[in-house]
Amino acid sequence: MRAEIVAVGTELLLGQIADTNAQWISERLAEIGVDVVHHQVVGDNLLRIQEAIGLAASRADVVLVSGGLGPTEDDITRDAVAAVLGVGMVRRPEIEDQLREKFAAFGRGEMSANNLRQADVPEGATIIVPRRGTAPGLSVRVGAAWLYAVPGVPDEMMEMVTEVIVPELTARGGEGVVRSKVLRCAGIGESRIAEILVDLFRSSENPSLAYLASSGEAKVRLTAKAGSAQEADALIAPLADEVLRRLGDVVFTAEDETLEEAVGRLLRGAGATLACAESVTGGSVGARITAVPGASAYFMGSAVVYAAEAKHSLLGVSLETMAQAGVVSEACAREMAAGARSVFGADLGLALTGAAGPQPHAGAAAGTVWIALDAIERSHAVGYRWRVERDRVRRWAEQAGLDLVRRYLEGRELPPGDRLD
Repeated sequence: MRAEIVAVGTELLLGQIADTNAQWISERLAEIGVDVVHHQVVGDNLLRIQEAIGLAASRADVVLVSGGLGPTEDDITRDAVAAVLGVGMVRRPEIEDQLREKFAAFGRGEMSANNLRQADVPEGATIIVPRRGTAPGLSVRVGAAWLYAVPGVPDEMMEMVTEVIVPELTARGGEGVVRSKVLRCAGIGESRIAEILVDLFRSSENPSLAYLASSGEAKVRLTAKAGSAQEADALIAPLADEVLRRLGDVVFTAEDETLEEAVGRLLRGAGATLACAESVTGGSVGARITAVPGASAYFMGSAVVYAAEAKHSLLGVSLETMAQAGVVSEACAREMAAGARSVFGADLGLALTGAAGPQPHAGAAAGTVWIALDAIERSHAVGYRWRVERDRVRRWAEQAGLDLVRRYLEGRELPPGDRLD
C-alpha cells in the first residue's frame, strides 16, 4: 500500500513553521507497513490544492491531507476536496450542534458565524468526529485512492490518525510491518561511521542501514520490513549487535532517548547527583538536563558564570588561575567543576568554559573549549578547538560535556585531555 502526504498551508512554504506533521504521519504509516512515497507542500490556494490532491490520488493508494480544515477564509481544503470530486458542499447539522456545544463548554460567549464553515462537508464524504478541536476530519474515495483530510493542529491530527486512520488502514491490509532501531552516537562524525560500516551498508537490504547527522550527534538507523513486529525486530537484532561491536563506546544509546535522557538514566541508576558550571554554554546544558522529567532526583543546579568575577565569587576559581592560565583553560575548567560540585553538594561537577567566537576571547582562539568533570576520586579535563560557527561550538560543547558524564558513569575510557591543534 502506497501513501502520499499533502501538507496545506502557506506558512509552511514561507518557512514560518516546520512540517513536523508529515514526519509524524510517515512514522505511523511505516509502522503498519504503508510505504510513504511522496510528500507535497502546497499553499492556501484552491486550484493548487486541487492539483496536489489530484496528483497524489493518481499515484498513491492513500492520500493524507493535513491542514486547511479550520473556520477562516483561507481554510479551503474542504472546498478543494469537493472540487476534485465534482460535488457540492452539504451542511451537516450534527456537526453544527457539536460546534455550538463545544463553544458553550469553552465559555467563550457566542460562537462566531464563520465557525459554521466547519460543518460544511463535501457531499458523500464521511466525517471523522474530533474530540479535541472543532474541525472534523474527512474520509472519502478519490478515484482508486482513499483520501483522508485531518486538521493541521498537531494534537488534533494525531488523535485522528491514531484512533481512526491507522486502524482503518490496518484493517484494509498493510503489507507487513516496518520497524526501525536507531543507534545514537556522540564524539564521532557521520563520515567516520560510514567508513567503519561501509561493507554493512553495501550488503544490507532487509534490514537496511542508513546514516543521519545532526548537530553534535550522528545516528545509525536500522530498518526492517516483515510480517510482524517480532519478525522485523529479529531481522534487525544481529545487524544491531555488529554495529554496536564496531562502533563501541561512541554509541550512547540504542533506545529512543536523547543524550541528556541517557545521562539522567545513568545518574539515577548510580544514585549520583550532578551540578554544572557553565560559561561558554550560558546555561544550556542545565536547560537540557532539566527538560527531562524527574531530573530533580539527580540534578542539583547550574551556575552560569559568564564573567570572570562570577567564576571567582560564586565558584571560588582563583584570581591567580584566571590571570596566569586564563578563563579559557584547563586549570580554570577544573576549578569551575570542583567549585560547582562543592557549592551544590553534588557527587559530580561538570564545567564548560570557552571562546565560542567569532572573535578570540581572553587570549583563546575562537572555537576553543575546555570541559572538566570533577568527582570525589578524580578530576578530568578535555580541551577542544572547533573551527565552526558560534552556535555549533556551543552545541558541540553541550554534547561533549554530557558525553563526558555519560562515559564516566558507564566506566568507559575518557577522551584524551588535549584535542587542541
